[in-house]
Amino acid sequence: MTYYWIVGITFFVSVIVSRILKNKFRIYSELYLHNHMSGKEIAEKMLTDNGIYDVSVISVEGELTDHYNPMNKTVNLSERVYHDKTAAAAAVAAHECGHVLQHKLGYNMLKLRNQLVPILNFSSRFTNIVLMSGLAIFYSSGGKNAFLLKLGIGLFSLAVLFSFITLPIEFDASKRALNWLKNKNIVSYQEYDTAKDSLKWASMTYVVSALGSLAQLIYFMSIFSSDKKDD
Repeated sequence: MTYYWIVGITFFVSVIVSRILKNKFRIYSELYLHNHMSGKEIAEKMLTDNGIYDVSVISVEGELTDHYNPMNKTVNLSERVYHDKTAAAAAVAAHECGHVLQHKLGYNMLKLRNQLVPILNFSSRFTNIVLMSGLAIFYSSGGKNAFLLKLGIGLFSLAVLFSFITLPIEFDASKRALNWLKNKNIVSYQEYDTAKDSLKWASMTYVVSALGSLAQLIYFMSIFSSDKKDD
């Protein structure tokens, strides 16, 4: 039951944060930039200002689907961010360009995460089945056969590590975005506060996910300590 409580609470908090984020963007979508620049134009200017000419800015379907793809060198903006001329759209567009800058400058945390991607892609295929099988074997054997469970916890630890490495990467991209928006006078003081608040709530989705994963990991590891106490 403890595990389901952790998953349930994490899911509940994630839903709340997601709703707040969507409401923020809905409200901020009605506040237009004084310079009337769209998200696409913001992204292209930030790339140009930083001497980056080989990255394209394109529109993708969906909501909050914005991301940078280093494989084909594209800044992918959701349709609304791509077209809207608001501080929220400017913040998201600049944030994704912040990832482009990280890639260009060889940001260490980004390098580390990229090195973990192929390992995580491989391990994630087996994590859940190994964990569940390990739990079943562990309890059916009276806690004597813990190898598979330990292996599952090890695989899950990689996902937790990945989620925490992602946090400073997202924070840094937001910092780069906000600094550029402010220093280049792309946004006014009021618009800057809106942009900052938008990125704060966007980053909260990553924070909730990371903390939820950590709570699950602590639960799995606590199984061994509780089993020893029973002995």
